[in-house]
Amino acid sequence: MSKEAMQTRNETELGPLEVKVDGAVERAIGRLKRAMAREGILKEVKNRRYYEKPSVKAKRKQRDAERRRRRSLRTRPE
Repeated sequence: MSKEAMQTRNETELGPLEVKVDGAVERAIGRLKRAMAREGILKEVKNRRYYEKPSVKAKRKQRDAERRRRRSLRTRPE
C-alpha cells in the first residue's frame, strides 16, 4: 500500500484484509502476518487492549511523531 493511501485511511475504518491461499497454507499465514503488520492492525490491537487516558494518548502520539521525524532525518539523503 502506498504512503498516500496509508495517510488517507482512517484508523477506525479498516476494511477486511484478504490473502490468497496458493497451495501452501504456511506461506499464506506469513503473507497475512506481514499484511497485518503493514496495516498496523497488531499495533492497534495492542494499544486498545487497555483504556488509555487522553493525556497519555497525546503524549504517546507526540513521542511516536518525534521518533518518526528523527528516523526520516537519519535516512534522508543529503
